[in-house]
Amino acid sequence: MLTVRTSRRPLAARRLAHLVLACLLLLGASAAPATAASSGGFKLDLGTNRDFVAQTNFVQCVGASMQMMLNMIQDEDDRSAATQLELQKLARQLSGQRPDGSERQGASVRGWAGGLNTLGAGPYRLVGATTIEEALMTAAKAMRQTGKPVGLLMWRGRHAWVMSGFQATGDPLVTGSRVTAVYVEDPLYPYGSSAWGPSPAPGAALTVAELGRQYVPRRMSNRFGSALSGKYVLVLPFALDRKTLSMI
Repeated sequence: MLTVRTSRRPLAARRLAHLVLACLLLLGASAAPATAASSGGFKLDLGTNRDFVAQTNFVQCVGASMQMMLNMIQDEDDRSAATQLELQKLARQLSGQRPDGSERQGASVRGWAGGLNTLGAGPYRLVGATTIEEALMTAAKAMRQTGKPVGLLMWRGRHAWVMSGFQATGDPLVTGSRVTAVYVEDPLYPYGSSAWGPSPAPGAALTVAELGRQYVPRRMSNRFGSALSGKYVLVLPFALDRKTLSMI
């Protein structure tokens, strides 16, 4: 199996890498050249043991997921409860009012993506997929191109997980590849849900079928708009294209 590993580098080296990435994109090249994977498949894993953070209460799944994603993106880990609360408040502030006017207890997926962008961890956007296979391939391609984790909206929109890696039959940037397993972080671990099932251990590899027991389409509602209602929802990183880079 062809394995791609990531490691945190000093800030100066990371800035240099970003400049190189920008030059490659301006020249029309991919961030990491896609090659045919070996017969054993392809694996990418962004997470480490220190990246995982449990949510401090039963409301802050978005804040905890943001905290884990930032740990994977930035040079240093921050697992403090104070930071998680700040992230939750930011996501909640960016979530907007509930359609019925009632007070929002948690944070929405919109605040999740917006918070990451506000903190400079993006760019991130919300994407809805029709099937779980489409969602996971979209996520794998984005992770391959950006080196950043993906957020998964779980339990029909009621919970948040982080996708920190994946296994595939080949490089997802090569046509014909298929995701076979994903590495996930559930901030509710080890409690799980009586309705949806147990929380996987941090960094556990789940098959597509196993993930699909809890990662299901968002519930249908006119409140969410046609783009996300009834879809498998991703908080997805994306690479800046040539047009965007030329405006910086």
